[in-house]
Amino acid sequence: MVLRFAASVGRVVIFGARTASHVVRPPIYPRELAVALLNIGWLSLPVVGLTAIFTGGALALQIYSGGARFNAEAVVPQIVAIGMVRELGPVLVGLMIAARVTSSIAAEIATMKVTEQIDALVTLSTNPMKYLVVPRVLAALITVPLLVGIGDIIGIAGGYTVAVQNLGFNASAYLTNTIQFLELRDIVSSLAKGAAFGVIAALMGCYYGMQSDRGAQGVGRATKNSVEAAAVLILAANFILTGVFFSI
Repeated sequence: MVLRFAASVGRVVIFGARTASHVVRPPIYPRELAVALLNIGWLSLPVVGLTAIFTGGALALQIYSGGARFNAEAVVPQIVAIGMVRELGPVLVGLMIAARVTSSIAAEIATMKVTEQIDALVTLSTNPMKYLVVPRVLAALITVPLLVGIGDIIGIAGGYTVAVQNLGFNASAYLTNTIQFLELRDIVSSLAKGAAFGVIAALMGCYYGMQSDRGAQGVGRATKNSVEAAAVLILAANFILTGVFFSI
C-alpha cells in the first residue's frame, strides 16, 4: 500500500512537471484557452456567488450569537472580513471548483480517452498535453484567483446585509471596521491560495482523465478519484499556505 501510494504521488509530480514544461513552450491553442476560461471562470460564477453570500450571512449570525455570550457583538465586521478573506472564501471557492470543474474535466478527458479521441490527436501530430491539459491549467490559474476575490467581496457583502438588516449594526461603521481591519497580507494570501487551488483542481481533473480505464466504469472512477484528490489536496495546500503567510 505504501509503495502504491508513493508511486501515485510520483506519477502526479511527473505529470505536473510535464505540464509546467509545456506551459512555457509553444504552441499555445488560443481557442481552447478561451473555452476553458469561459467554462472554469464565467460559468462557475453563479455557484461561487451563492456559496459566498450564504456563507457570509451565516458567519455573521454565528459570530453575533457567540459574541453575545461575552458582550463582544461588535467584533462581527472584523471577524466576518478576516474569516472570509483568509480562510472561508478561498477554501469554499476551491472546493466548489473541485466539485464542478475537476469532475467536468476528468469526465471529458476520460471519455475522450475511452473513445480514442486522444489517440486521434496523436496521429494528427497534436500533443495531448498541449491541447488538453495546458489550456485548462492556465485557465484555472487565471480565473480561480478572480473567483476567490469576487467570492470574498460577496461573502463580506452577505455578512454586511445580515448585520445591518437583522442585527442592528450601523452601515457606515460596519464598512469602516471592515476596511480598517483587513491588511494587504490578507488579500494577497487569499489570491495566492486561489491560484494554487485552481492549479490543483485543473491538474487533478486532467491527470485522472488521462489515467482513466476503459469503459463507463473507468470514466466514473476517474471522475470520483479526481474530485476526492482535488478536495484533499486543496485542504492540505490551505494548511501549508496559511502557515507560510501567517506563521509570523
